[in-house]
Formats: sequence, structure tokens, C-alpha cells
Amino acid sequence: MNLKVFSLPTILALTLMASVTGAGQPYKCLPTPPDAEGPFYRTGAPVRNKIGTGYLLLGEVKSAADCAPVTGAKIEVWMTGADGRYDDRWRATLFANQNGRYFFESHFPGPYGSRPPHIHISVTAPGFSELITQHYPRPGSAEAVFDLVLVPAP
Repeated sequence: MNLKVFSLPTILALTLMASVTGAGQPYKCLPTPPDAEGPFYRTGAPVRNKIGTGYLLLGEVKSAADCAPVTGAKIEVWMTGADGRYDDRWRATLFANQNGRYFFESHFPGPYGSRPPHIHISVTAPGFSELITQHYPRPGSAEAVFDLVLVPAP
């Protein structure tokens, strides 16, 4: 028997896609899979696009319904410092521009226990369900494109 092995983010995306297409209205863009918020989220992060150097995360916030850009979406990020500890220095709030694009510059996330390096992300925009997810940078990489595709609110 030949079994295909899927990663956890792929399984989450397939599960989410099955749930949204099962309602009889498939989305044109695959929604970004949700992921755990984690215990260190706090409201009120400073508005800024940069909290360090060496790693660039960029992408577009889009609607799953029609792939249209979501202008002004609020994106909150929190992550560990190079020492593997969370603190206020490693938090930021940024906003998608008029084309739905965003960028965020930081250091490469530090280790946190046995978890792979990650950046926590929360995205909110009027008319859409909140998205809480995580970005997992590839070791040795200096940048990544991570589109944030939101599901319209019910």
C-alpha cells in the first residue's frame, strides 16, 4: 500500500477547505490554515513594521471568496527574541496597504522548547472572521512570502 504523508499545515488546510466547500460555496482562494494562538498574545502592540533585522516576511492579505486584496487589514505579530524568550520588544502591529500588501522585518525567530522557529500572527478586518495562524520560517532563510487569506464572516 502506498500512503501519502501530509504535513500538519497541509492537513489543516485540507480540513478547512473541506469545511468551507462543504457549505456549497467553494472559495476561489484557499484560506490560510489557522494555528494555535499560544499563551503570549497581548493586545496593544506598537504600530511598526520592523523589530529587528535579518528576516523579511511579506505577502498579501486576500479574501478567500474572490482573492481580492483586503485593504487596511490589521496584522499583529509576536515572537521570541534570539534568546528564545517572548517579550514586548518582539511584538508589532502593522496594516495591509491599499493593495492588501504587508511587510514585516525581524530577526530569525529564536528557539522555543522543542517547537520549530515560528512567528505568531493575528489578522482582523471588517467583514471577515479573525485569523490566528503561525508562520514557520525555513532554517537558513532570510525572507518568505506568506499570504494571509481570510474567510468572510458568516
